[in-house]
Amino acid sequence: MQPDDNEFSAGRGIYEIENSGLGARIWDAWRDMRASMRRLLREKPGEARLILYVVASDMVFFLSWSLKTMVSPIEGVAPLVSPDKVGLLMAGALMVRTAVMYLFSFLVFAVARLARGQGSWKETRAAIFWGALVSAPFGLLAALLSVWMGRLSPQLPVLHESWVALPVYWLGLIPFVWYISAGVAEAHRFKMTAPTFMVMSVLALGLTVAALLWGQGEMVG
Repeated sequence: MQPDDNEFSAGRGIYEIENSGLGARIWDAWRDMRASMRRLLREKPGEARLILYVVASDMVFFLSWSLKTMVSPIEGVAPLVSPDKVGLLMAGALMVRTAVMYLFSFLVFAVARLARGQGSWKETRAAIFWGALVSAPFGLLAALLSVWMGRLSPQLPVLHESWVALPVYWLGLIPFVWYISAGVAEAHRFKMTAPTFMVMSVLALGLTVAALLWGQGEMVG
């Protein structure tokens, strides 16, 4: 019995994706993160590969925040990103962030299992580390937007205002939360991504508000 042409085409497409470069895999994940996550889980990636994903996302994070804080900081944000804080941020991007991502993946794993998720901690790590890398280019685009705003701020004074500048600094957080949520939902066999995204969004919002309050407290101090 000959296989159906559609099934053969789909299978060939999957084979091509699984044997393609990292850029093609990321592009495929942008189109359908859950399908990309299923393929990744089928490959049973080793820990070295997962570490590569998270370190690569660390490097893009480092580059993004270097652009936003050192190349062309917006005046309304400049007091929050003094040179000493930039140094801590860069060190955190290359060292602490990886450890934090491991801890974060464990917390997500624990919460997902309480919600009757079926994924393992390693599968959760794969989802979070892969989602972080897939979303990293969006953070870089947000950084380039902030640089563009910084260049225009002398002509457009409104760009000096923190209420305009700060959201751009955190714009990359939205795709970060979305792609990680989709990956975790697939890793734990949840039917819908939206509930996971809502929980992740609340957590991300809380962390963002805490970071902003901390920054304002440092300015006052």
